[in-house]
Amino acid sequence: MAAVTHDNLYKVRHSAAHLLAHALIQLYPGLKLTIGPVTKHGFFYDFLPTEHLSEIDLAKIDTRMRELAKKNYPITGCQVPKAEARTIFSDNKFKLELIDGIPGETVGVYTQGDFADLCAGGHTESTGDVKHFMLTGLAGSYWRADRTGTQLQRIMGIAFETKQDMDAYLQKLEDAKTYDHRNLGKQLDLFSFHPEAPGSVFFHNKGTFLFNKLVNLVRDAQKHLFQEVRTPMIMHTDLWKTSGHYDNFKDNMYFTHIDEHDHAIKPMNCPGGVLMYKEKPHSYRELPIRLAEFGLVYRHELSGVLHGLSRVRCFTQDDAHTFCMPEQAEDEVMAQVEMVLAVYKKFEFADIKFAVSTRPAKSMGAQSQWDTATDALKNALNRLNIPFIVQEGEGAFYGPKIEIAIEDAMERSWQCGTIQFDFNLPERFDLEYIQSDQTKARPVMLHRAILGSVERFLSVMLEHYKGRLPLWLAPVQARILPISEKQVDYAKVVCQKLAAAGIRVEIDHSNDKISAQIRRAQLDQIPWMLVVGDKEMDQNTVTLRHRDGTQEFGKTVEFLIEIANK
Repeated sequence: MAAVTHDNLYKVRHSAAHLLAHALIQLYPGLKLTIGPVTKHGFFYDFLPTEHLSEIDLAKIDTRMRELAKKNYPITGCQVPKAEARTIFSDNKFKLELIDGIPGETVGVYTQGDFADLCAGGHTESTGDVKHFMLTGLAGSYWRADRTGTQLQRIMGIAFETKQDMDAYLQKLEDAKTYDHRNLGKQLDLFSFHPEAPGSVFFHNKGTFLFNKLVNLVRDAQKHLFQEVRTPMIMHTDLWKTSGHYDNFKDNMYFTHIDEHDHAIKPMNCPGGVLMYKEKPHSYRELPIRLAEFGLVYRHELSGVLHGLSRVRCFTQDDAHTFCMPEQAEDEVMAQVEMVLAVYKKFEFADIKFAVSTRPAKSMGAQSQWDTATDALKNALNRLNIPFIVQEGEGAFYGPKIEIAIEDAMERSWQCGTIQFDFNLPERFDLEYIQSDQTKARPVMLHRAILGSVERFLSVMLEHYKGRLPLWLAPVQARILPISEKQVDYAKVVCQKLAAAGIRVEIDHSNDKISAQIRRAQLDQIPWMLVVGDKEMDQNTVTLRHRDGTQEFGKTVEFLIEIANK
């Protein structure tokens, strides 16, 4: 096997993790180290402490790390026999377990000063090469991510090659706080939350426009393939027992008693779509049958995890369910991947990543079924020339899936879209279709979501644009700013013409000076500020002012309509 190579940034972050571990061992004798991997922006180290550490301790640990870095210890590594490694780490049961799990007769051990760690390599030449780092937090964790295992503590940090790179990253973190969608929602008058309905969104007029815009984007993308349907909000509990949701999800469901029977408010749309498929027998000639629904669902989330639009109790899923023959599945996946990309393209996300998640340890269905479905997902992406990673064992218990993650302008990744095989519901509901030889067969069922949750996608979108929505998406595209009372009638004429052409426009009717009107429009993130004074009124034009302060003089209404409709 070829040796793994790492770039210098990886080496800096890996060495920063060892620096953290070195400092912990010196400051807290008896502390047991476990693992300390590199992350996307830095590193962390998990450990079993002798005493519970708190955020207050981070400053002391940071200071010791910098002292060790200044000593400029060479970082050296070699392969040692496992017997020798067991002697080195004889007092650490976690390291011994790791040694036992490493194939071969030797393991890597890296040293710096008086510190040694079990490691596969990938380091800077010395501790002095680690200069630009910061400890960012402390959290709980579990050994091998097993909640039934040993509880550990984790210290996280960031590390970069240059101070400029670290400052740029820290600025992005500040931007993330500044442009939190909850702040933007209030600032731009989009939505609000109220204690009378915890975890539920009150969409204001402009927020409702954005919500409908997102729904209509998906609706337009799928209109040639999918039939749009609607299913009831409340359905008999027996349905949820048949689907399996009652046994596996009841703690997150809301129930009500109607006509002496228990009913549930739907947490998912899929069983309703299945009932619609079962409404009548289906021939192979009818397949694929594709049903799409913008379904409002309710899930009981703990109050402590509620977070703006990102984590709510009531949200809308852009669900779609396809029932097809096995030989049709690959083409269906291709068409739906293209649909997802067509929608995402509108938002100019920095990057879109695909992953195929395969069979987990706990799952249902024959292995041949899983292999065929997984191959269909991979083949569809290959045929579209879309690169992807394979996430072994990360599929749902009922089928493999494609997960689609988007990267926003602040380089944060969000998993939104998914295309998912389901072996469970067709079996539980005994779904069938009639084949060409008149025998019955089980259809393949595919779940598909583009936005996932409309509310959550809206939160991602707002933060991606930092509230500065592009012209096509802004609830108010243009605001007309009369310099004085004399131009108000002309402003109304301009407003009527633009509105008649489908441009979302309004007039600032305040008596404020033009500078105050401009300032208010900038705070409201209006893409176009149309300034009208005596000169513009005499020439039947406007001065077009953009959010960045640039101006275009002498622009006609016809010009504005033309560029708005491009």
